[in-house]
Amino acid sequence: MSLSFDPQWLSRYPAQDPVGDAESSCVFCGIADGEVDAHVIAETADTLCFLDHLPATYGHVLVVPKQHFQDLLDIPEESFQQVMATAKQVANALQDACGASGINLVHATGRAAHQTVFHFHIHIVPRYDGDSIVVFPRLADPARKHEVAQRLRTAFNAPQPPEAGAESSRP
Repeated sequence: MSLSFDPQWLSRYPAQDPVGDAESSCVFCGIADGEVDAHVIAETADTLCFLDHLPATYGHVLVVPKQHFQDLLDIPEESFQQVMATAKQVANALQDACGASGINLVHATGRAAHQTVFHFHIHIVPRYDGDSIVVFPRLADPARKHEVAQRLRTAFNAPQPPEAGAESSRP
């Protein structure tokens, strides 16, 4: 049996351009500001939680910072910690309210990772026995573990440039 469908159903929101005035055209900023409808389930002073408009499973939630940050490389540590603390609360609620037997936290940074909304967000995907989602298809060559481990150790231990606006640059 051949299936045919219109790919437009895959996203109610068009993919955003990560450059330019991202905040003014950001759907998640619109949701946080109350200008775009969403099924909001919780919020804190700094984060907002709402149902994904195309859920992978029953109860699939997004957690976003209310302030606009493009991705994992852009979000400050404090804001990241706030999002993760909220994500943990959502995971507990999904387990209690929806009977999830597992949880996946999913994040994408950049087009190659399939980021379509360029506002940092974490997907909290409740998992159920037999739901058939494959998160890690195991496509990398395990014979290259030594090489990649060494490259990552070198990068991890390399001195990092100071952040823009660091104390040393203030008058």
